[in-house]
Amino acid sequence: MAAAPVWSVDPRTGKQREQVAVEATAHEVDAAVRAAHDARGALTDRTVRAAFLRSAAAQLEAAKEQLVEAADAETALGPVRLTGELARTCFQLRAFADIVDEGAFLDVVINHPDDTATPPIPDLRRYKVPLGVVAVYSASNFPFAFSVAGGDTASALAAGCPVVVKAHPDHPALSELVAKVVRRAAAEHGIPEGVLGLVHGFEAGLELIRHPLVSAAGFTGSIRGGRALFDAAAARPAPIPFHGELGSLNPVVVTEAAATERAEAIGAGLAGSMTMGVGQFCVKPGLVLVPSGAAGDGLVKSLTAAVSDTDSGVLLDHRMRDNFIAGVAERAELPDVDSPVTPGAGGEHTVSAGFLTVPASRLAAEGEHDLLLEECFGPVTVVARYEDDAEVRGVLSRLPGNLTATVQLSAEEAAGEGRGAEILAELTPLAGRVLVNGWPTGVAVAPAQHHGGPYPATTSTSTSVGGTAIERWLRPVAYQNAPEALLPAELRDENPLGLPRRFNGQLER
Repeated sequence: MAAAPVWSVDPRTGKQREQVAVEATAHEVDAAVRAAHDARGALTDRTVRAAFLRSAAAQLEAAKEQLVEAADAETALGPVRLTGELARTCFQLRAFADIVDEGAFLDVVINHPDDTATPPIPDLRRYKVPLGVVAVYSASNFPFAFSVAGGDTASALAAGCPVVVKAHPDHPALSELVAKVVRRAAAEHGIPEGVLGLVHGFEAGLELIRHPLVSAAGFTGSIRGGRALFDAAAARPAPIPFHGELGSLNPVVVTEAAATERAEAIGAGLAGSMTMGVGQFCVKPGLVLVPSGAAGDGLVKSLTAAVSDTDSGVLLDHRMRDNFIAGVAERAELPDVDSPVTPGAGGEHTVSAGFLTVPASRLAAEGEHDLLLEECFGPVTVVARYEDDAEVRGVLSRLPGNLTATVQLSAEEAAGEGRGAEILAELTPLAGRVLVNGWPTGVAVAPAQHHGGPYPATTSTSTSVGGTAIERWLRPVAYQNAPEALLPAELRDENPLGLPRRFNGQLER
C-alpha cells in the first residue's frame, strides 16, 4: 500500500494547496530516530551547542519572509502575528544559547570526603547529563514557537539532546522549511543533519513514542491526543518522561469591588483576551466568575459591546471550526445558559466570537453543566454569575488543573484589604501561573516564567517556556570516589570549564 500523501491546506478555503511529503513508515521513523541517536556526540561540546542555537536563530531570521508567507498560507494567523511569533522563537533560541554558555543548568555539586559526618561522606560529585533522543509533537496554534524550532526543540538541543519532530498536519510545508533552515545551521558547526529529524503522520507519531531509542517526549495539543501518547510512553518496556501540555480552562475571578471600580475596563480587557488569535491560545480565559447585581451587569454590558465589535475569523482548520460550532451549540442549549453574544459560524469558513452566561450555582455541583468546565477551543468564554463568596469557592473547588488562574481586584484589595490574599491562595493550587489584574494571554519568555500546571494542564511539574524548560531533558548522575583523572571536566576540582557550582557547601559563581 502506498504511503498517504501529506497536503498543505488553506484554512481560508479548506482546499489543498500542494503535496508536501508522504506519511512516514515505521522504517522511516526508525531511520530518523537512529540518525538522531548517532548525532548525540556532535552536541557534547557546550560551545558548539550554543553557537548552533544562535546560528539557527540567525538563519530563521534570514528566511523570515519565506517562512511567514508559508505559515500564513497554512494557518491564516496573519503576517503581523506570525512575524512576532518568529521573533519570539529566535529570541528563545538565543536565550537557551546563553543558558548553555552559563552552565548553571548542569547543577554541579561537589562534596569532598568528610569522616566526621554521621554517616561519613565519601567523595561525591553530581551533575546533570542529557537523556538522549527527544520526540517533539508540534502544536497547531503556534507554528513557530511550539513547533519544529520551538521551545521543546530549543530546550532539548540546549540540553544536548537530538530531536525528532512529529510535524503537525496543519502546517506541514512550513515544518519542512523550518527543518531545512535548522539543519543548515547545524551544518555550519559540523553537526549532522540527523540532529533534527522530521516525520509526518498519525501512525508515525505512535511509532515515535514507542521507539526504544527515544528517551523523552514533549507534546502540546488536546487532552485526548496527549493522554494517548502519555499512556503509550508509560506502557513501554522502559517508560520515558512525557511532558505534555493538554488543556486548560484558565479561570478568572472578578471581585465585586473590582467590578464596581472598573467594570468597563475589565469587560473590554476580557474581550480582547478571549478573542485574541481567534480564541486559539492555550491560555485563553475560558471561565470567568463575575458577581451578580449592578457591578457585574456593567461588566457584562462592556463585554457584550466589545465582543459584538469583533470581526469573525478563520480557525486553524475546518475540523476545529466544526468542533467549535458544535461545542458552543451544545453548551448554549443547557438550562439557564444565555448567549448575550452568540458564538458560532461567521461564514462558510469563519467563526464569530461570543460568550455564554450561567448562574454559578449551576457549576458548583456535579451535573450536566460540567460541560461548561471543559475547554472549548475558539473565541468563546463562559461568564458564571455568583451570589456570594461561597459560590466562588464552590466552583473553584470543582476545577481541574490549569495553566493559569487570574483574579481581578480593586485598588484597595490589591493593597491588602478584603479577600485578595485569600483568593490568591485559593487559586494557587489550580494553576502554574497566577495573575493579578492582568490577562493570561501572552506568555513571556523569561527566566522566571512557568508555563505548566496540575493535570490536565500538563502531565509533569515542569515548564515548556522559560529557561528552566531545559531541565525536562536532563537527569542527575553522581560519581563516588572516582579518580580525578577519570572524571568529566565538569566535575574536576580545578573547574577547567569555569562553571557555577556548589563546592563543599559553598556556592561558587
